Amino acid sequence: MNNNLLNVNIAGLQLGNPTALASGILGYTGDIMQAVAENGAGAVVTKSVGVNPRMGYANPTVVQAKSGLINAMGLPNPGINEYIEEIKYAKSILQVPLIVSVYGYSADEYALAAKKAAAAGADAVELNVSCPHVKYTGSEIGGNPKLLRDVVCKVKAEMNKPVIVKLSPNVTDIVELADVAAKAGADALTVINTVRAMAIDVETTLPVLTNIRGGLSGPAIKPIALRCVYDISECVKTPIMGCGGITDWRDAVEFLLAGASAVQIGTAIAMEAPSVFQDINCGLTDYLKRKGYRSVNELVGKSHRA
Repeated sequence: MNNNLLNVNIAGLQLGNPTALASGILGYTGDIMQAVAENGAGAVVTKSVGVNPRMGYANPTVVQAKSGLINAMGLPNPGINEYIEEIKYAKSILQVPLIVSVYGYSADEYALAAKKAAAAGADAVELNVSCPHVKYTGSEIGGNPKLLRDVVCKVKAEMNKPVIVKLSPNVTDIVELADVAAKAGADALTVINTVRAMAIDVETTLPVLTNIRGGLSGPAIKPIALRCVYDISECVKTPIMGCGGITDWRDAVEFLLAGASAVQIGTAIAMEAPSVFQDINCGLTDYLKRKGYRSVNELVGKSHRA
C-alpha cells in the first residue's frame, strides 16, 4: 500500500508506508523479500551477513513461548562475498528500499561487510550490534560504548549510504548507547533486538535450545521495546525504527506515538502471515482518517507532547 498519508522518509530512505520487514524473518533471498514487499512492507531488511560464512547452531534453534518465539539461530549466512549476488538480484526486482543487515567480530569486519553490501546495491545497512546469542559479536559490541563508537565510526568512514544501528535491550542503559551511536554518526536506530531468554523441557529436564540461551521476540517484548523507544526519543534526535512485538495497527500507532518514525515487523509474520503488513497499513490509514491527520508523520512522538 502506498498513499500520501503513509509516506515516510527515514534516514534519507523513502518508504511508501512506515512498515519494514525485520532482520531474521524471511530476509534470505530476493524472491522472498519481493513477496514480502508485495504484501505491503515499505522496506525490507535482510538476514544478518558477515565477512565469512557461518553455519549457525544445530537444531533445535527455535522454540515457541506462550507469548512469542525464542530463537538461537547462530547467525547462519553464506558470507558477504557469496551474498553479493543475492543483494544485486534483490535490488533489481524490489520497488522498496533494501536494507542489508551486517555483523562482525571487529570494527574492520563490520566496515568491510557494510562496504561490500553498499557497493552491491543496498540502499542502507543495519548494524547488528545486538544479537544476544553469539559470542564476541552482537550485544557484546553493542553493549560496550567504546566498541560501539568504533564500529559506527569505521562503517561511516567507509560508505556514504545510510547506517542504521540495531540496539540491544540487554544492557544497563540503552539511552546512553543510543546517544553513543548517534554521536558516532548513525543515521537511524532500530529499537530493539530480542530479549535474552530460554526454555526448559520438563520431560528431558534439559534446555530446549542447543545453544541453551536465545532471544525472545513477539508480543511479550512489546512493552519493553515501547519503553525503550520512548526513553531514547526523549534524549536522542536520531530517527528510530521501532521493533518488538508489533502485530497490528494499534501496536504500530503506539510505537509512532512513542517516537518511532517507522516500525519493523518479524515474529508476527511467522505467527500470522505476511499479509500482516497490509492489515497494519489499512488500519493505520483508517486511524489517520478518523482522527483527521494529514500524514502518519504527525503521530511521531506525539505522546511526548500530549
